[in-house]
Amino acid sequence: MYEQAADGQPGSLPAPVLEPVALPTPAPSPVHTRVSALIEVMLCSGYPTQLSLVLLMTSLGMSIHTSTGGLTPSFIFILSLVDAVLVVSLVCFFIAARGERVSAVLIGNRPVVREALTGILLIPAVFIVVAIVLRLLLVVVPQLHNVPLNPLAAMVQNPRDAIIFALVVMVAGGVREEVQRGFIVHRFDQHLGGAWFGVAAYSVAFGMGHLEQGWDAVVATGMLGAIWGAVYVVRRSIIAPMVSHAGFNLLQLVSFIAQR
Repeated sequence: MYEQAADGQPGSLPAPVLEPVALPTPAPSPVHTRVSALIEVMLCSGYPTQLSLVLLMTSLGMSIHTSTGGLTPSFIFILSLVDAVLVVSLVCFFIAARGERVSAVLIGNRPVVREALTGILLIPAVFIVVAIVLRLLLVVVPQLHNVPLNPLAAMVQNPRDAIIFALVVMVAGGVREEVQRGFIVHRFDQHLGGAWFGVAAYSVAFGMGHLEQGWDAVVATGMLGAIWGAVYVVRRSIIAPMVSHAGFNLLQLVSFIAQR
């Protein structure tokens, strides 16, 4: 029925009001998600940031080698600490960009003090394991020991160098590398084939990052990376691996000084 207007003429029905409907944002495809996760992993692996810093620093006139062919301590010090800041910043950015909490991904929900104590207990164990592995490699495949003197050990010439490298091995080694490892394993667990595959893949890359120390060092550090990665997978916290890694590096530095 038509309603009558005030003048008695039939009126028209009011036009329906159309409410805007918010369309759901399409979820990214699995391929897109995997590709973006792989890009994040590569950017946080340390290789792109270190290469960029080396190019920048050498273009500014800084020399990576001394007149005798060794590594320049100040160059390695600056490179390591600046790279640590860049990598940790990238990791935090990528975690937050996906709506995750940095503390949840890296620290987990375990008590920090207990995790730190676990890391301390791991230090002598990993040190002994590495010593045994290096000795076995020297006996079974001695050709892998192709670098007689660790180039990093050669840079420790005085107490000042020892203090500088103590800081480097704790920050660039213990902190940066375990933040990297935890993030990369987390991304593999989400999108790239699983956490254990991530531990294996990053352990190979971690070992190859120590190629300048010799092929035996590549094997040993790759094995160390697998141990610390496994600890993260089991405990979902980087605290124990970080403390263990920093402590192992410090013990190794003390060993270098004692040998000299």
